[in-house]
Amino acid sequence: MGMVYTGPGRGRPASNRASVRVMYGYIRPHRLALLAGGLLSLATGATSLVLPLVVRALIDDLSRHRGLSGVIVLVCLLMLADAGLGAAGNYVLLRTAETIVLTARQRLVDRLLRLTIGALDRSEPGDLMARATVDTTLLRGAVSNAVVPAVVGSLTMLGALVLMGLVDVLLLGVTLGAIGAIVVMESVVVPKIGRATRETQQSVGAMNAALERTFGAFRTVKACGAESREGARVHAAAGQAWRASLRADLWQALVGNTTELAIQFAFLAVVATGGAQVAAGTISIGTLVAFLLYVLFLMGPVSQLTNAVSQYQVGAAAVTRIEEAGQLPAEPAQPGGAQPASIGTAAGHPVSVQFEDVRFSYRTEGPGAHHGVSFAVPPGGMTAFVGPSGAGKTTVFSLIERFYEPDSGRVFVDGTDTRDWPLGPLRAVIGYVEQDAPVLSGTLRENLLFGAPEASGDELADVLRITRLADLTEQLPDGLETYVGHRGSRLSGGERQRVAIARALLRRPRLLLLDEATSQLDAINEAALRETVADVARLITVLVVAHRLSTVTMADRIIVMDAGRVQATGTHAELIAASPLYAELAATQFLVPRA
Repeated sequence: MGMVYTGPGRGRPASNRASVRVMYGYIRPHRLALLAGGLLSLATGATSLVLPLVVRALIDDLSRHRGLSGVIVLVCLLMLADAGLGAAGNYVLLRTAETIVLTARQRLVDRLLRLTIGALDRSEPGDLMARATVDTTLLRGAVSNAVVPAVVGSLTMLGALVLMGLVDVLLLGVTLGAIGAIVVMESVVVPKIGRATRETQQSVGAMNAALERTFGAFRTVKACGAESREGARVHAAAGQAWRASLRADLWQALVGNTTELAIQFAFLAVVATGGAQVAAGTISIGTLVAFLLYVLFLMGPVSQLTNAVSQYQVGAAAVTRIEEAGQLPAEPAQPGGAQPASIGTAAGHPVSVQFEDVRFSYRTEGPGAHHGVSFAVPPGGMTAFVGPSGAGKTTVFSLIERFYEPDSGRVFVDGTDTRDWPLGPLRAVIGYVEQDAPVLSGTLRENLLFGAPEASGDELADVLRITRLADLTEQLPDGLETYVGHRGSRLSGGERQRVAIARALLRRPRLLLLDEATSQLDAINEAALRETVADVARLITVLVVAHRLSTVTMADRIIVMDAGRVQATGTHAELIAASPLYAELAATQFLVPRA
């Protein structure tokens, strides 16, 4: 198989300092809640630290034949406090971690929905979805199992070591030797965990991208008998994720088991050294038991710290990928969205459109789409764009909508450079029907009102009648509440086009852009919609990309484009006589009868 996509920002990973800074940005708004959880967890550690001293007192009392009831009650109370405080601390930490994940997801989703079209063109949607779901989930583990536990574990371990030093300095030295071995081992292994984790998450993103690619063209995949080949792409990405995960698991298992082994060696060394001291009468048996309890207690905070370091590496990799997606170019936020201001009222005045020496390329290294395009469309009426494939017709609409910015030159709508229009108001005056007339998963009503959610029932009924969707809704089992399927799969191509046209008309636009909007309609429905468009063109400005005679001849003006340039402008009759390119297109595409 070929190379597997690893998403945007595939260069060197961010430094640890940068990862800490970014992660703190997520944590800072919740620092008080994390502090509360940390204090509860710290209180749990404090009660645990007291237990060995109480046990020493218990053993000493036994040796002196003193009463034990008071000490036993104290031990029970300490154990109950330890359990209660631990449960409360864990809940606070987990709840805060979930809140941080929610905030990160919402922030990232808002950013992704505002991505520029160019940024999305350079990315894989499946990988971006993985960053908003899988990677944000990993952030939860970093917060709940790394940040606060690292602080709590460090403090409780420090407290344990201090108390161990008060109990017996020699035994403390034996224990510190084992802890030093753990630190050396982690300094070597932990970076390997981080690298393996980043590779795992990149492979998961690639797998999502491969699945999204397959489901996005599912009929084509089946028609071409390509299920096995597409499955192999997904399997390759899944295999890479599996291998990277195994590497991370191997290093994590090595860290965890080595930590336990080091503590066990420390326990045996303390037993041997302390036993000799007891035999020599240097320390009491109670002191030895208390110290051994501290050694066993150390397993908790040491393992906590070890796990925290590993979880931080996972979280740092996730934060890096989240931030990479968050740094992709995005449009400015539009409060309230780009909703039309004239819902429920008559449409505003038609707008003019003008291109002034526009040059544009989709890729810096690729051929340009526009090479000095200039034309002027007055307010009102219909203007048709014709030309061979790749002439730059659809690009005209993309630049009007500001899906892309021209490399040079200017685009004017209603006499104002589009770059001086706020995006919301600009798109609010435009109704746009794409070439493939996309329909979103959901109900028919949701799709129709997608661009005008406040449209009235009467407006909806009028548009259904105009676009000849009224009969369709009556035949559907649930009417307007009928689920249309993924990408409108339960509708025919012509029905999807009519839904897209109805959606655009409901916005009551002042400028209507139709990119081959009737290509999949039968003759009867096309004629009806052609009459509708002609009526609309009397009130607003209509721009269409078309090839059919029925559409082109009814246009007030026709702009002929070829290879990213405007070749001619005029009416159908004028261009037949004056433009060889248009005459050739008309003949080959049956715009006029052959001689």
